[in-house]
Amino acid sequence: MTRETRLAEVFITLADTLTEEFDATDLLHYLADACVELLNVDAAGIMLSDLRGGLKLAASSSERIHNLELFELQIDEGPCLDCFRSGEPVTNVTIRQAQDRWPLFVTVAADAGVQSTHALPLRLRGDVVGAMNLVSDDTTLMTHADIALGQALADMATISLLQDRSSIAKTDLADQLQTALNNRVLIEQAKGMLAGQLHISPDEAFNLIRAHARSNNNRLLTDAQNVLNGTLTLRTSTR
Repeated sequence: MTRETRLAEVFITLADTLTEEFDATDLLHYLADACVELLNVDAAGIMLSDLRGGLKLAASSSERIHNLELFELQIDEGPCLDCFRSGEPVTNVTIRQAQDRWPLFVTVAADAGVQSTHALPLRLRGDVVGAMNLVSDDTTLMTHADIALGQALADMATISLLQDRSSIAKTDLADQLQTALNNRVLIEQAKGMLAGQLHISPDEAFNLIRAHARSNNNRLLTDAQNVLNGTLTLRTSTR
């Protein structure tokens, strides 16, 4: 499959919100994975606004960036927070360059193997409803084309997430954002439970749940809930 064909496929998926199968949780994880696949980055994390001025983690492509994003929220410092507050992209910032800007974040990011970081806003008609963090394990800079593509993916996902067809009331927006955040908590619980049961890493546990959902055309949230209530039993290939 060519990159152009894959791009078309990704945009169609991000735009497809009119079916009963649409699920915000699947959308956000799909967006994170698509960014890693299509852009020159090694991991992606997505934060959503709690509509009280703060951010909460909604999706991530790996446990490494999941932990880094949570730390960023805890210390109230880092690229996603700057991006969210300004509404502007924060791109091509190396860890060396950011030592004065984000001293606490830089220390943990470097320990996690991150060498450069980028953040793109999730925007709806000028309102910023979240931010997407992209990190790289080297100092190779994102090109203007990759930054534009990343922003286009973020914009499309935001419209799809909020299912914007005309206007969205503040209460509807809050409900949709909160639902996405609540679903993330359930998936984390299922991931942790499965990791403990099978003695595997959280990333491996998440990949098992996601692979089962995709192969059976299920929602990610549904399979996560079934893991938690014991109606879905998953095994690694060696078990």
